[in-house]
Amino acid sequence: MRKYWEDIMERLFTQEEELWLYRKVQGFTERGQQVKRATFAIRPYHRVTYDRDQYVDYLISVHLYIKDGLKSYLEEGVYSCRCYVLGDEIIEQTTLTEKLLSPSKANLTPQFIEKEEELRSPFNYDRREAVRYAEQWWDSYNPAYKHFDVDCTNYISQCLRAGGAPMLGQHNRSKGWWYSGKSWSYSWAVAHSLRWYLSGARKGLIASEASEANQLSPGDIICYDFQGDGRFDHTTIVVNKDSQGEPLVNAHTTNSRQRFWAYTDSTAYTPNIQYKFFHIGG
Repeated sequence: MRKYWEDIMERLFTQEEELWLYRKVQGFTERGQQVKRATFAIRPYHRVTYDRDQYVDYLISVHLYIKDGLKSYLEEGVYSCRCYVLGDEIIEQTTLTEKLLSPSKANLTPQFIEKEEELRSPFNYDRREAVRYAEQWWDSYNPAYKHFDVDCTNYISQCLRAGGAPMLGQHNRSKGWWYSGKSWSYSWAVAHSLRWYLSGARKGLIASEASEANQLSPGDIICYDFQGDGRFDHTTIVVNKDSQGEPLVNAHTTNSRQRFWAYTDSTAYTPNIQYKFFHIGG
């Protein structure tokens, strides 16, 4: 596995075996940025062996050092991989950059949406603290909260809470946005529910929708519908902006740091992808 990835990194700008990585590198080039250095680390966590056959599940951490005009930044990501090895030869290698909820769980559309155009009640959102939390926990898990198998929205909710977003609607999972330790609202942990909550809430955690990603600031939220079928699958938080004013985001499930917001490098990406951009605090 190490030899495989060493070869990929040596041919970073020409390899196409890992199409997601090829698209990522192409994206940097198209935006006028340079990948100055690429490093990786492998963490196997499950192995099944039958005679000379091996199936290995592992995580690969990829670190890309990006030169962006007069500034530089580090993009990091931890991706799930599986390989089939026969003897010393890798026969099949699969990398999954996003893990999504099953449709039955993802379609938890909340019942608390308030369609009335009443005035929203703003709150004092500490963006710096929300981003600080996002940076602290991007590749680990705060033991004060439950860790979900698909953890992206739970992580974003924690960031919002760290920034002072008020919880509302406790004990009714279909209402508000809240976490109490042993229970939580759908909007706290499910991407589709949080997307609709942010569109409709008039008090508590409120947000206003932006038309373009570059209108967002650190601490704001992006929601993703990879298939373009109306079911939102993923949520990220803006932690930085590149030299062109485009957001760089952190996320969980596939733990990512300072990743370009559009996710065109994702194995879940389709040309039908839809986004929702939310400015937190109204």
